[in-house]
Amino acid sequence: MVTVKEGTRPPWVGLGAAVWVQIAAGNAYNFPLYSHSLKSVLGFSQRQLTMLGVANDIGENVGLVPGIASNKLPPWMILSIGAFACFFGYGVLWLAVSRTVLSLPYWLIYDHQAWFMLQLWISLCVATNSSAWLTTAVLVTNMRNFPVSRGTVAGILKGYGGLSAAVFTEIYSVLLRNSSSRLLLFLTLWVPALCFVMMYFVRPCTPAYSEDSAERGHFLFIQAASVVVGIYVLTTTILDDSFSLSAPITYSFITIMVVLLMAPLAIPLKMTLYPKRVGSSGNLDNGDNNADESEPLLKPSISTASLGSFREGNDSSSDIAMLLAVGEGAVKRKRRPKRGEDFKFTEAVIKADFWLLFLVYFVGVGTGVTVLNNLAQIGIAQGTHDTTILLSLFSFGNFVGRLGGGVVSEHFVKTKTIPRTFWMTCTQILMIFIYLLFASAISGTLYAATGLLGICYGVQFSIMIPTVSELFGLRHFGLFYNFMSLGNPLGAFLFSGLLAGYIYDNEAAKQHGLNYLHGTNVSCLGPDCFRLTFLVLAGVCGVGTILSVVLSTRIKPVYEMLYAGGSFRLPQNTSN
Repeated sequence: MVTVKEGTRPPWVGLGAAVWVQIAAGNAYNFPLYSHSLKSVLGFSQRQLTMLGVANDIGENVGLVPGIASNKLPPWMILSIGAFACFFGYGVLWLAVSRTVLSLPYWLIYDHQAWFMLQLWISLCVATNSSAWLTTAVLVTNMRNFPVSRGTVAGILKGYGGLSAAVFTEIYSVLLRNSSSRLLLFLTLWVPALCFVMMYFVRPCTPAYSEDSAERGHFLFIQAASVVVGIYVLTTTILDDSFSLSAPITYSFITIMVVLLMAPLAIPLKMTLYPKRVGSSGNLDNGDNNADESEPLLKPSISTASLGSFREGNDSSSDIAMLLAVGEGAVKRKRRPKRGEDFKFTEAVIKADFWLLFLVYFVGVGTGVTVLNNLAQIGIAQGTHDTTILLSLFSFGNFVGRLGGGVVSEHFVKTKTIPRTFWMTCTQILMIFIYLLFASAISGTLYAATGLLGICYGVQFSIMIPTVSELFGLRHFGLFYNFMSLGNPLGAFLFSGLLAGYIYDNEAAKQHGLNYLHGTNVSCLGPDCFRLTFLVLAGVCGVGTILSVVLSTRIKPVYEMLYAGGSFRLPQNTSN
């Protein structure tokens, strides 16, 4: 592992590279851009299409294997696995949509559609599972590199992940000229190539355990740069969609976007050109710059390693007494960890707070991803045939929610010790009204409702990530994070695959005078296509709001303990 003194360049290089990897990890958000081609070219019904949407979400969020591997493998190897999954998965989808494999047995012979559907379902799972590998690598590495600013780091990285949909939409509309087959080919080739380039820079470093004004300024710069990128991408997408712009202008849009995405790298560049002097008391061993490439992504807990000074200074006598008690048989077993300390997975899953957080997150992302997966069909049903702007609005809102959720929760948890989950409560209350607005189908509200939903959806991510690390520690964070992420595909399966697709096909059958739709490309028009779905989603968010209030009340004492001094304070005892 690279030994780096506090505030030096490598952690910031890794964060800058992680931004690009997070953009690549957002490849699963492209499903609305090519889903219409799956439906029209391959002749799927809406229910079949929503089941592919479920595969999209399962692949993206089922990251238990990456979470376990993060304890065993270095970051570059995890990134490599993600890159290969992206190549093979999207490669199969490209072959299907482009009709390249028309002559191969069992592929596009519609007498064997069930077999073909299964192959596409598996391929889509593999393709989007690359997101889980890429996100796990960069998120766990950077959360450990910046443990004191974990909320800010989570907000930045997940914010860029949310912004990735708008970036891919810009590429799709400008460079690829709205071609689904070209988009799938782009995902097959260029996303893995980007990961192979960036994997060298994403690596664990010795973290700093104190905040300073320079670090806060660096984070503020990255946050401001990300906002500029978000506004720029949204504006240029709308301009390109509304006006007939020449090729040189549209290509210049892409060039400027790439330059803006490189902004986080300005921090290590500045630190290289203007190095900060460190006094004799701050001298640390820089170690060997040639890092051991086989170093696991997660070694024994930073929390555990950092608590040596606490134990030596304050708890030595109690530790000796404990050892004597164990030796004399007075103490039979080691105590279980308290919230805020490092938990093992088996210790966390028996905690009520663990399942409350999972259920609250499940409600927020499960209902939101239902709208995202059906966004193209929702727009068409309400009379908006060009859904590119809808996806860009949702993506920008998602980005704002992820970035803003991290910034706002970080501020209030340090100044008022307000639990981060309080903001999940607020957004899920707002989501109730948003779904009712969708159900009403009032003219002119579709774009506003889509953008607001994107914000609320994004907040769920940036709150869950630091919350699970604060409650259950960083030692097994990769596994905890990926387990929580199962709420997304579970919600997609229940609310999108079973509910939304079934209601949509039934309404389409009524409009066309059919008894049942199976394997037919028939569209549903009008607000009734999704009205009942939105009403159910509003009710589910009502339940989620109650659960989040209970969770916030339960964990309030934990945050008062962790942030009593106005900044994150590691607990003085750990069980691991």
